Amino acid sequence: MEGIYLNRAPFDQELKVLKERLLEMGGLVEKALNDSITSLKELDQELANRVVEEDQHINDFEYEIEAAAVHLIATQQPVAKDLRKIISFIKIAGDLERMGDFAVNIAKVTRRLEGEKLIKPLVDIPQMAETAAKMVNTGLNAYIDENVELAYTLDDMDDQVDAFYKRILNELFEIMAKNPDTINQAIQLAFVGRYIERIGDHATNIGESVIYLVEGKKPDLNT
Repeated sequence: MEGIYLNRAPFDQELKVLKERLLEMGGLVEKALNDSITSLKELDQELANRVVEEDQHINDFEYEIEAAAVHLIATQQPVAKDLRKIISFIKIAGDLERMGDFAVNIAKVTRRLEGEKLIKPLVDIPQMAETAAKMVNTGLNAYIDENVELAYTLDDMDDQVDAFYKRILNELFEIMAKNPDTINQAIQLAFVGRYIERIGDHATNIGESVIYLVEGKKPDLNT
C-alpha cells in the first residue's frame, strides 16, 4: 500500500522536485564523462581542468537530494513504495556522485599526459564511454518512468562495456610488449578503461534501484 497523508499533494510535489533535481544531476554527470573523454582524445588541459572544477556542482546536488530525502522521511514518515522511492533517490544520487568522481579521474589522466602524444588514436575508449553514458541516461529514464523492462536492458549494455574493457586491455598489453617506452601511458589508458567500466557498474545500480522501487526486490544486474 502507498503511504497515507493528510494532504498528498505537497508530498507528491516534493517528490517531483526531487526527480527534477536527480535528472539535472544526471545531465551533469553525462556532460562530465563526455568532456573528460574529449579532453583525453585531444589532450585538452583546459577542458580537463574544467571537468575537475565542475565536479563540485555534482557533489552539491548529491548533498541537496540526500538532505531533501531525509527531510521527507522525517516529516512524512512514508511507508511501502513511497519509502522505497525516497530511499532510491538517495542511492541513485550516490551512484551519480561516484560516476562524477570517475569522470574527474579520467580528466586527471589527461593532466598527467600533458606534453605527451597519444600512443595510438583513441577509438574503443570513446565508444566504451558512449555506451556508459547511454547506460546512465537509460537508467534515469527507467527510474523516472518506473520502467522495469528498460531497467533490465542495462544488463546487456553492461556486458558491452565489459567487452570493450577487455579489448582495450588486450590492445594495450600488445602495445607495451612491442614498445616498453609506452608502458606509462598505456597504464594510464588502462586506468581510464577501468574508470568507465565502474561508471557502467554504477549505472546498473540505478537499474537495480528501479526494480527495487517497483517490485520491492533487488536483482543483480552486474554479473
